[in-house]
Amino acid sequence: MPKDLLLEIGLEEVPARFVRAAMEQLKDKTEKWLQDSRLAYDEVRAYATPRRLAVLVAGLADRQEDLNEEVKGPARKIALDETGAWSKAALGFSRSNGVEPNQLFFKELGGVEYAYANKSSKGVDAASLLPEALPALVTSLTFPKNMRWGDYELRYVRPIRWLAALHGTEVVPFEITGVASGRTTRGHRFLGADADIREPKEYADRLREQHVLVDVEERQAAILAGIRELSERQGWHIAVKDDLLEEVLFLVETPTVLTGSFDPAFLDIPQEVLITSMREHQRYFPVLDRDGKLQPHFVTVRNGDSLSLDVVSKGNEKVLRARLSDAKFFYEEDKKLKIPDALAKLENIVYHEELGTVADKVRRVRQVADRVAERLRADESVKADVSRAADICKFDLVSQMVYEFPELQGIMGEDYARKAGEREAVARAINEHYSPRNAGDTPPPSTVGAIVGIAEKIDTIVGCFSIGIVPTGSQDPYALRRQAAGIVSTLLEHKMELTLTELFDIALEVQAARGLKREAFDIRKDLQEFFALRVKNVLTEQGIRYDVIDAVLGAGSGDVRRTLLRGQALQKQAGDEGKEAFRPVVEAFNRVCNLAAKSESRRVDPLLFADPTEGALYEAWQEAHGKFEKAAAEARLDDALSALSALSEPIARYFEAVMVMAEDAAIRANRLAVLGRIADDVKSFADFSKLAG
Repeated sequence: MPKDLLLEIGLEEVPARFVRAAMEQLKDKTEKWLQDSRLAYDEVRAYATPRRLAVLVAGLADRQEDLNEEVKGPARKIALDETGAWSKAALGFSRSNGVEPNQLFFKELGGVEYAYANKSSKGVDAASLLPEALPALVTSLTFPKNMRWGDYELRYVRPIRWLAALHGTEVVPFEITGVASGRTTRGHRFLGADADIREPKEYADRLREQHVLVDVEERQAAILAGIRELSERQGWHIAVKDDLLEEVLFLVETPTVLTGSFDPAFLDIPQEVLITSMREHQRYFPVLDRDGKLQPHFVTVRNGDSLSLDVVSKGNEKVLRARLSDAKFFYEEDKKLKIPDALAKLENIVYHEELGTVADKVRRVRQVADRVAERLRADESVKADVSRAADICKFDLVSQMVYEFPELQGIMGEDYARKAGEREAVARAINEHYSPRNAGDTPPPSTVGAIVGIAEKIDTIVGCFSIGIVPTGSQDPYALRRQAAGIVSTLLEHKMELTLTELFDIALEVQAARGLKREAFDIRKDLQEFFALRVKNVLTEQGIRYDVIDAVLGAGSGDVRRTLLRGQALQKQAGDEGKEAFRPVVEAFNRVCNLAAKSESRRVDPLLFADPTEGALYEAWQEAHGKFEKAAAEARLDDALSALSALSEPIARYFEAVMVMAEDAAIRANRLAVLGRIADDVKSFADFSKLAG
């Protein structure tokens, strides 16, 4: 009869940022072990708090399933020696599968005979596997950081203080670092007590009695319900940031939401400073009004009950007052900093040992930004603002506030620049040029911020590529993928008439002034491949089919905006609904491109046309070409594709009437030249051979 299985690992407090991943890892490893062990089960549920990781297997089968399978071994010529006896390879194969050599047999597979063995084994009781499997499961967990304690060799995230392991009503016996498994769990450190668990299914209920909400979803729901109730009662908007909620969730076992206040005089400091101080130092949720303006209140979550909340609130207020006083001091000191003095200090801050100081980087950003503004034909006021914003975009890095809170870089720069009398567009651009700061962020809203942001990011990427720092696998310590994605999204958002190739050339030319460690050709090639993947991600996010993506990328991805528009246009025509109707167009284009590959010239002589369909196709192409180029230049890619698609019927008639590879060399070359002209337009739109079906 199936029984439930419970495993709880009791620990000293685990860093909040490690808990969810560890919980999910325990669940995944448990499921894999069950599957590998041929043990059937109904469900695996995982639980976690700062002091425990647990997994509950519901409906675990009493026994393993019996195993009976055919296992393929070596080919006959390897399994038998020259005398026809079993070879060492065959004997090893039979031994490893627990069968006698005379039980091996041959079967043909793909025209070759192989030795096979019938491998079978009777399933054993689950109870006999658990005493060895559970400790192995516990010690197999990995963490970002580990420690040792006592004289034990085990390296683990935190010392193990208790172990609960139940199979049905029976304890699964084992020991790790001197801690023996049992049926006892521990409640809340201050409010609860030890509690015995009779059977796994009562695990969450027994802990709830001891003031522990072990179910992560239940605990999160309790936190959000408390915040929602407080918000409705006070008429507040409480800003719940997902990453802070996640951290608080794994800091508490019994959540109780409470509120406190601070001196309204602190509101003279930019609210981003106050919010950051509250979130980063105290794990508080800020309170805003309906217009998003910070109010002199905060919300926090206590790891305990509602007893003496007023005392707890006062204690939190006292600690926050000290934090905000520090922030106020930093802010007042920073206001004394002159921008020229700050820029001078950048000369002494190393950006990268091979790329110079931060001041060197700023000078490169200024040069790239100026050239991008020129290429975009920006008006003179925008050019002036771009130059100034690029010049001072990093000056706040030497401020005390940014030193204390690095995530405020740009935000403080905007505030300090505005107070120093800089133009509004310049001040905003100092903040905006960091955008998008993360995957969910938006590109810089202003043109000045967008240009400076692109310049700053491409300088970072090209600089890193030029010294051999190219992201591989999951390794991307300088967040180059995020920055490349930021450039792509900014180009799209502002519909900039600037290709990636032009951007690479500008940045490479600026970087070359200090000398390149790698050949510019190799750097450019790596950049093209790197950015093509970012563009591919954008197309995927837009819901464009994989083969359509491959087709449009086959024509290049340098013009990001037009690449997206080409993908959208082709998706409409070649999508599931229109695929059949579009098939003749694809076939015509592919046939033209295949033959055009043999063309050595694009010179067409109408006097060499030997059949009326040749002239008809050439005239149709001339008309389509004009429409295609005009529509493409105006970014009307639907119309551009329609212009090309109109050639489908003239192409079909042409191939019915004409043998392209004529014996006469002049006629053959002329026909290939016509197809070459058509193919050039087609291939500039997409590689239609990559379309599926």
